[in-house]
Amino acid sequence: MKLKQITNELERIAPLSLQEKYDNSGLIVGSPDQEITAALVALDCTEAVIQEAIDSNCNMVIAHHPIVFAGLKRFNGKTYVERAVMLAIKNDIALYAIHTNFDNVHNGVNHYLCELLGIQNTRILQPKSDLIYKLVTFVPKMQVGQVQSALFEAGAGKIGDYSECSFSSVGEGTFKPGEGTTPFVGTVNERHLENEVKLEVVFEAWKKGKILAALNEAHPYEEVAVDVFVLDTDHSKVGSGMVGELENEISPFDFFDKVKEVLDVSMVKHTNFMASKIKRIAVCGGSGFFLLNAAKRSGADVFITSDVKYHEFFDAENDIVIADIGHWESEHRTIEWIQRILNEKFATFAVHLSKTNTNPVKYY
Repeated sequence: MKLKQITNELERIAPLSLQEKYDNSGLIVGSPDQEITAALVALDCTEAVIQEAIDSNCNMVIAHHPIVFAGLKRFNGKTYVERAVMLAIKNDIALYAIHTNFDNVHNGVNHYLCELLGIQNTRILQPKSDLIYKLVTFVPKMQVGQVQSALFEAGAGKIGDYSECSFSSVGEGTFKPGEGTTPFVGTVNERHLENEVKLEVVFEAWKKGKILAALNEAHPYEEVAVDVFVLDTDHSKVGSGMVGELENEISPFDFFDKVKEVLDVSMVKHTNFMASKIKRIAVCGGSGFFLLNAAKRSGADVFITSDVKYHEFFDAENDIVIADIGHWESEHRTIEWIQRILNEKFATFAVHLSKTNTNPVKYY
């Protein structure tokens, strides 16, 4: 299988444009046309993981965390990053990262975390804005159907769980073809009046290139009049964290016991319990303290995340229980979700889960 077939599917689920600015998701080592025989999925891409891939006859490592965040000026093996990249290149192993873009999609890291913990009726905790665009174009009345179909096929017109959404209004357009043009209708150097339809559709930001290409291909005019606007609205399926409810109220002790069992957590650092029963839970795999206020606004009883600093625990203010379960612990089972996604798409392609524990934090 070509490497680009695998990366295209991963980027269909989690577009690279949704990663945070500091991130480095995507193809780090390898050529899109490289033949991949089997892939190893891991949380981190360390030397040990790459050696595991070699030993398992896998020539691709798909990691949640990128091995490279900043530019590398030397490859002399001085750091673990350099050594890992050198080992991968030497053994012709492709390296791919699916990090904050996978954190930010509804069906990503936090979705699986909620599934594991029995959290239902979930929604994005802090949706992202500036990701919904509106396209407005003007089409001769008889060609509206073909242009609509092309835009829908390219991914436009989707609002929540509804598809092929558009609005049209009838009007009259004028234009005067210049010398050297071959107009679809009208005569060169003469003003033309055409019954046109103003067609409006919304689309997600990362689909812009594909949708504009589809418009230009399907539209009958040589020069297509088109406006694209960024809408001041949140995207309900893209953003940080997730919140939902347990099926029944339970004690925080029972819930934390389940967290420890399901996520291999040896200890939970948490603030005071305010109630004997809890039901609404907010989560953010990895470092999610920046979502504390969103978790409070959601009415969550408990906020599960990691990497909370000492003084930040005071910010709970007895409004919510902050529970720090550890960075590795909050994300390590993500690899199962990545494997499931690839297995559903490529039933005959071998996707292995790494058995290497990459957690750098130890407890005594």
